[in-house]
Amino acid sequence: MEEILKLASQWASSPVFDKDTRREIQALIDAMDFTELTERFYRTLDFGTGGLRGVMGGGTNRMNVYTVKMATQGLANYILSFADGAERGVVIGYDSRNNSSKFAEETSTVLASNGIKAYLFDAVRPVPELSFAVRFKNAKAGVCITASHNPPEYNGYKVYFEDGGQITPPHDKNIITEVRKITAVTEVKSGAGFDSAVKSGLIELIGTEIDNFYIKEVLKQSVRAVADNIKIVYTPLHGAGYSIIPQVLKRRGFTNVHVVKEQSKPDGDFPTVSSPNPEEPEGFKMALALMEQVGADIALATDPDCDRIGVAVRDIDGRGTVLLNGNQVGVLLTDYILAALAGSIDTKKAAVIKTIVTSTLIEKIADSYGVMCVSVLTGFKYIGEWIHKNPHSDFIFGCEESYGYLRGTYARDKDAVVSASLICEMASYYKSKGSSILKRLHEIYEKHGVYLEALSAVTMKGKEGMEQMETLMQTYRSGLKNPPPNLELFCVKDYLPGLDGLPKSNVLALQFKGDLSVTIRPSGTEPKIKYYFSTAGATVKEAQDRLELLKKYFLP
Repeated sequence: MEEILKLASQWASSPVFDKDTRREIQALIDAMDFTELTERFYRTLDFGTGGLRGVMGGGTNRMNVYTVKMATQGLANYILSFADGAERGVVIGYDSRNNSSKFAEETSTVLASNGIKAYLFDAVRPVPELSFAVRFKNAKAGVCITASHNPPEYNGYKVYFEDGGQITPPHDKNIITEVRKITAVTEVKSGAGFDSAVKSGLIELIGTEIDNFYIKEVLKQSVRAVADNIKIVYTPLHGAGYSIIPQVLKRRGFTNVHVVKEQSKPDGDFPTVSSPNPEEPEGFKMALALMEQVGADIALATDPDCDRIGVAVRDIDGRGTVLLNGNQVGVLLTDYILAALAGSIDTKKAAVIKTIVTSTLIEKIADSYGVMCVSVLTGFKYIGEWIHKNPHSDFIFGCEESYGYLRGTYARDKDAVVSASLICEMASYYKSKGSSILKRLHEIYEKHGVYLEALSAVTMKGKEGMEQMETLMQTYRSGLKNPPPNLELFCVKDYLPGLDGLPKSNVLALQFKGDLSVTIRPSGTEPKIKYYFSTAGATVKEAQDRLELLKKYFLP
């Protein structure tokens, strides 16, 4: 505690930190709030393979301008290790979260102070557009200020490399090394102010010109023409999709698009939801109400940085609504795209890419069309990496269970904008054939079997939580304790030492007889351990019963 108080006192008194930060920390010291002080100062906010993510506030273990500056100085040092790094520069984007624009401005200023060209978006943009812009500008790297779908108190810092994908080996480890060398904010170069760097051209503001090129690439990914025959409800959940998705749908030919007014503008407080997550039913509450009001066929919701998308459709009788999960949407899009392209692609080169925790039904569908399906590690960055490493293959579609999808190679991250376009196209097509998205899903189940998946996450916060997760993973690796007789383990895949040609990762996959499996991993961005359950059966009831069996054994 002595070291923590010493560090906190430095933050409360040093002129290096602004007045508001000093007051914030001093108030905690005066209140003798040792629990909060410990959480803020027991470590430096970890810059991992996913960059930075944490609660905003003063302290070494918080997201603030100082942790952002230090991370950027480390990134700048790595960029400068390349002969073309400074000239090619870095593209910076940000979402609608509180302080995102401030953090983005600080990032561009530190880069400029290091003599590195910085391209800064002039307003909130989807993160996939940042990925596209890195490629379009031939930049050396990109930074996006975002915490995806986390609660309002969070923000983050994601790094992309020259291919437009999130950093993977060796760049992730090398950047982490450089960032960790920066141990004090006084080590950050501060020669150029923001305004002077803009005037000198070291910082270049990006406007709508990039939007237009990005939208053109998105529109190229359609596989069928659409009929203007569906009513669509859309909510950006106060995020970056607020402008661009309605534009894209209009240009596709959809005129009956209803945006949830209360959630239509960027707002980092996310006042209408507790968490702006399209994976959660709460995120759809207002969209479903509007769906009923206008008699819509489909509702879409995107998260604050507009890379994930949730979907609600009419049930079979057309009266109620059904929220589709990420696996179901991935299954439907895989089937729809491959059916539309059948006969026009070289199946020897074509590939669908999914993550190891995404439904194995996608493999069956791809196989039925004669197309290869490749599984990569959890995280869309590995799908982007596969595209980069396989330029002679024909990338058809990529998906992950956590509501992320991509068609096309214009970007190397999941893209809710192109996903919205394709999902509405799919809904329009099936309606024109007298069918629906949900009817098609049931047809897929009839052909291949019913596959059900579920994600459960157990929260373990703080230092103690990190230790608990580590102990739990070690326990699972040492063998299952007293499993029920109808859970017969036949295969264990431990990705920690590296497996199937994939990089090392703290992931354990347990496969049981009868098409049951659970994949377990600590989250890379949240204080949670995640369980990905997967079952199959001849009927929904059989698959559901098996799913409950797995959950009952593994969950506390």
